[in-house]
Amino acid sequence: MIQIDDAGSGSLIGGTCIGVMRVETNEYHYDIIPLTYYTEYNFSKKLYLHKAAEISIGFLDQMKVDKNEEIHVCRGYMFDYLREYLKTNGYNYKSTKILNPLQDRIENTFENYALSLGLSKRFLSYTKYPFHFHRLLKWVYADYDNRRKLCKTGWKSFIKYGSLRFDESYSEITKNKNIFCLKCGEKIDNGPVKIIKFKSNFLNVIYVHVKC
Repeated sequence: MIQIDDAGSGSLIGGTCIGVMRVETNEYHYDIIPLTYYTEYNFSKKLYLHKAAEISIGFLDQMKVDKNEEIHVCRGYMFDYLREYLKTNGYNYKSTKILNPLQDRIENTFENYALSLGLSKRFLSYTKYPFHFHRLLKWVYADYDNRRKLCKTGWKSFIKYGSLRFDESYSEITKNKNIFCLKCGEKIDNGPVKIIKFKSNFLNVIYVHVKC
């Protein structure tokens, strides 16, 4: 049986991971839909759905999946075009909730991809999976010029909140406060510290090492 699923489609940071697994052998393949598919123009045209289908079909061909082998496809919108292809071409598929073994495998793949983009383990634990938009937005504003390019900029939520005015100030802090730098991810033991503030649907306060 073949399982097909995605991970990261709900994360502001990074593209979307598409994974395909043959359950009996644990053969696993994945690829990332690039962020270029999430620019405002491309996102509005839903080109990422075409890419999800293209990646999936490529792996089905690579794995030599015939039309009699059972295929389980995640029932989410990400595979709307893939389902059209499978139906038109007579594949034995059904839309369903994807569980293990693929579920854990693809979520771990996306988490490692997110770490490679600069997110820290501690921060991923804080945001919870799937990644919380406004918490990730704080991470972006901690190093805005570099991290903006890692965002799904075509999202309506990013268009609304992704270019806000922010203020910077400096202050002393004490060792006892449990404050972490949102730029490097390390604890801030004492001051001075840079404080970044911006208002989305609420006031956000970010702490960053001055040296960062």
